[in-house]
Amino acid sequence: MSPDETIATRASLLDRLKDRGDQVSWQEFFDAYWRLIYGVAIKAGLKDPEAQDVVQETIISVAKNVGAFRYDPKVCSFKTWMLRLTRWRILDRFRQREREAAGLGERIHLGQGGPLAAEEDAADRTGTLESLPDPAGIDLEKIWDEEWKQTTLEAAIQSIRRRISPEKFQVFHLYAVQRLPVTQVARMAGVSVAKVYLTRHRVWALIRKEINNLEPRMPGPGADRPRP
Repeated sequence: MSPDETIATRASLLDRLKDRGDQVSWQEFFDAYWRLIYGVAIKAGLKDPEAQDVVQETIISVAKNVGAFRYDPKVCSFKTWMLRLTRWRILDRFRQREREAAGLGERIHLGQGGPLAAEEDAADRTGTLESLPDPAGIDLEKIWDEEWKQTTLEAAIQSIRRRISPEKFQVFHLYAVQRLPVTQVARMAGVSVAKVYLTRHRVWALIRKEINNLEPRMPGPGADRPRP
């Protein structure tokens, strides 16, 4: 099991999502994934309102398709399935931009609002078209991999944080996350330098174990586009 195939969702949670009325499980799923989906949408070139729409629409797509869940790593990884759902929602937003730009062009052609309005619309349309990223040129898979790894790591760290003492986590966070000098961390925490090294080693071991314990795979409903 490779680290980049892990995510903060266990098979038990995915199984509970089959019950759409299980609000607790759906909230847990949303909390684990919304930042991942949002971050990918923003890096793909969408604006904040568009990215928020992508989050909502992707979660709805999961709700419609999660009933097809069957644990079989040979079929399709959960990571790939989620990327597919998110990709289509992002492309839908780009298509909507194009339709809106085309609508401006049609208004210009019809001359609605008089010459001044037509001139303003032409300027707006030009700006809109120039701001449209090329969907074919967006490496969503690379963006997804980066966000996936970061989300997995953050989820694992937060999970371990709840299971160790605040003192140990503080030492780990100051040294491994904030990257303060080891002597400064030792002084701030009131421990020896050797203790800082040992704490970092042990906490990282717990985090790696937590990542490996997370359930990484879930088959999608097939190779075709998921049902919107």
